[in-house]
Amino acid sequence: MRRTRAENKERNRRALLDAAFQLVAREGHRARLEDIAEHADLTTGAVYSLFGSKGGLLTALVEDYLRPHYQEIEQAVPREADLLAAVDAFARYYRRSCDTPEARSDLALQITLLDMALHDPGLGSQIARTIQEQEGHLAALFTGRAHAGGSVTPRQARRLVTALRALFVGLSQGVLLDLAPGADEEFFADAARALAVGAVGGPAGSD
Repeated sequence: MRRTRAENKERNRRALLDAAFQLVAREGHRARLEDIAEHADLTTGAVYSLFGSKGGLLTALVEDYLRPHYQEIEQAVPREADLLAAVDAFARYYRRSCDTPEARSDLALQITLLDMALHDPGLGSQIARTIQEQEGHLAALFTGRAHAGGSVTPRQARRLVTALRALFVGLSQGVLLDLAPGADEEFFADAARALAVGAVGGPAGSD
């Protein structure tokens, strides 16, 4: 069956994102736009047409990489849970993600993108905006949840998400690099609940 123009566009977009993931994870900031396009069986013109620039492609790659994770988090966190129960579920989801077959390649991509952002401040700013936008959706997941006799405000939720991201990124790197022995689901959950109390206030216990 003949593809429509929109289907071809999406196919090319997907091919470039998959090629960028593979080459960037392997070569870092040395990954050339020409090689990414060739790996996708396309030309650099397709990159500029679909993403505007190499920076646009890499920013889209970050968004493409993050979106399913945040969608899975939303599914893992019960809607009716109070704040500490929600944070507990989030922490356990994050720890389980360390055991997936993709965990090491995901870590390689994270480290590579950080390296690229340090080499290219403009790209770093684009990536930061994309991450902050995704974190905004996650903050909305915690906003309004019951905690310590009140409910979590948008500002508190945003501060909490920033702190949890730093905690989970550090811990997951420790797990994957064998630097955090004993960091199981309970460890992640205990650390996350304690952090939530510090960021939002209220009693530490949730059991």
